Amino acid sequence: MASLNKVTLIGNCGRDPEMRTFPSGGQVCNVSIATTEKWRDKSSGEMREQTEWHNLVFNDRLAEIAGQYLKKGSQVYVEGQIRSRKYQDKDGIERTAYEIRVREMQLLGGREGMGGPSGGGDDEGGAYAPRRAAPAPRAPAPAPRQAPAKSSSGFDDMDDDIPF
Repeated sequence: MASLNKVTLIGNCGRDPEMRTFPSGGQVCNVSIATTEKWRDKSSGEMREQTEWHNLVFNDRLAEIAGQYLKKGSQVYVEGQIRSRKYQDKDGIERTAYEIRVREMQLLGGREGMGGPSGGGDDEGGAYAPRRAAPAPRAPAPAPRQAPAKSSSGFDDMDDDIPF
């Protein structure tokens, strides 16, 4: 029988990443993220919420990227696998920790999620700026309908409307 160990999370970093470099040159980055479930209690009608904390482990190149761009409060999407790790606590009692070994990561949100300066000015660039501006090129679309006699195909002036 086949098995699957896959975790997909979207959450916010609860602390700045902790980076470590090994003598071999490999890197590891640890960070915790919070996911919050919200619902309305059926009996009382009150809003309820439950927050879960997840320990993430990034390795090598992904660790370098996470250490550079993630910070406390950053929203992030991750995919990975659950791994258990046994250790002894300070009293000598054996414990088990569960971690998410991250295989894929996507920074979410605005420039805050990318580790850049925060703010909402229209002149800010960054990887997410085109997504905010994407609906704007659709506004001029009615122009070809108003002047169909300009060209027989209606595609001659569309080069200006392409958003990329």
